Amino acid sequence: MTSITRSPRSALYKSHPELVLNLGSCLAVLAILGIVGFLLARERDSVEQSAIRSSRNIVQLIESDIVRNVELYDQSLKGVIWAVEHPELLKVPPSLRQQILFNQAFSAPIRGDILWLNAKGDVVGDSTSAVPRQANFADTAPFQAHRENPGLGLVIGPPFKARLGDLDWCISFSRRISGQHGEFIGLAAGALRLSYFDQLFQRLDIGEESSINLLNTDGQLLARQPTRPQDPMIGTNFSATPNFKRILTERSGSFSAHSQTYGTQRIYTFAKVGDLPLIVLVVHSADEVYQPWKRTALLVSAATGVLCIGILWLTLLLGRELRRRHEAEQGLETLAATDSLTGLANRRRLDQILRQEWARAQRNRKPLAVLMVDVDMFKAFNQRHGHAGGDHVLREVAKTIERCIRRPADLAARYGGEEFQVVLPETELAGALMLAERIRASVEAMPPFAGDERAVTVSVGIGLHIPGTQQDLTQLLGAADEALYRAKARGRNRVEGPED
Repeated sequence: MTSITRSPRSALYKSHPELVLNLGSCLAVLAILGIVGFLLARERDSVEQSAIRSSRNIVQLIESDIVRNVELYDQSLKGVIWAVEHPELLKVPPSLRQQILFNQAFSAPIRGDILWLNAKGDVVGDSTSAVPRQANFADTAPFQAHRENPGLGLVIGPPFKARLGDLDWCISFSRRISGQHGEFIGLAAGALRLSYFDQLFQRLDIGEESSINLLNTDGQLLARQPTRPQDPMIGTNFSATPNFKRILTERSGSFSAHSQTYGTQRIYTFAKVGDLPLIVLVVHSADEVYQPWKRTALLVSAATGVLCIGILWLTLLLGRELRRRHEAEQGLETLAATDSLTGLANRRRLDQILRQEWARAQRNRKPLAVLMVDVDMFKAFNQRHGHAGGDHVLREVAKTIERCIRRPADLAARYGGEEFQVVLPETELAGALMLAERIRASVEAMPPFAGDERAVTVSVGIGLHIPGTQQDLTQLLGAADEALYRAKARGRNRVEGPED
């Protein structure tokens, strides 16, 4: 015979449907929250990477422009040096000499000017005028460095306030001019307005809280846009800050760090300008970068929260209905297995338990006892007191039998009419006789009904299955029935066991 085994999950659902539903809903909500959280985190990373890519493009654009300007300035300085190295240049008129010196000079009011300085630091040639402006630059750091060190090449000086004209803040480009024997005979120097970079940076819109910066490798701020009153001034030195030290070490890249200047989180994207001692730095405010993402995250989180609350609320309602249905089904099962008059198990339930206990007794080789209990002279009692009195007596007898049963595995059931049956698993004859006698005596001790002189009594027959005997369930029930007939035949109100 093939048996059908229910899976643990189906058994759990049948016994605890509300628990399974709540668990499933919680897992679904956790899955939704996990997926939404993952997508929001990925979107946040995407926003950050997009800002970094945009910053890198800006850095590369500015870097290429600076490199191009520096190369043009350097070519202009080399042109001045080439012209100075020809002695006949000093013999020509000043206006022609200026044309020869600065014919290839890359200078304009928007950028700055180029000068030829002699060994004393005086201006000998000026790109802006045939008659050189009067000034001396012998005290400047680039002049002194070139005078002391012949091999410096192109030197980019720190920011300075222009001594000539109205160039405001500038940075200098300079090359040494040496004589035939390598002696120092002067300097070719160019000044580049830092406002040129301001105008370049202003064309790039990167946000109110963000900035584009140009620094030298000594940590001095050369240019910055946009500029606000609370922002650092041109010439401010950042060489001691941890962020600048990291920038100087890594040369190019991006990172997010806390700004000591503003006290907020910032995203830094930077690159060193070729081989020049210059650094282009784009700084984004993290709050500004993530502001659109925060709005989206807030909206998505609110919608997800409403969805999850809705799921849990619907789960609660459905769970309550499942609980009611489960309770109703259990009530129907109880009603289907209960005798409506006596409250004991009915015949259907009795047959199920008998088959189960018989199979268990065969499997475990344990004894099984069955008691057949019949109310004595019930038909005559029913004629005297009517059906209402008879029903009352049957209910009282049923209660008495149920009180006498003490083991959870024992079952008392109404067999039919005035007959009852008690199933006693794993019970020997002595135990069955003791329980049968207790039932008989308890029923006899019931008070007489409605003035009857004699009490209600029962006769009990015992059927016993002993392991190893050739007996089936039908024979066991027949033996109990025969014992009941013997009890009736021998005077009623007695217990009869199986015949030897």
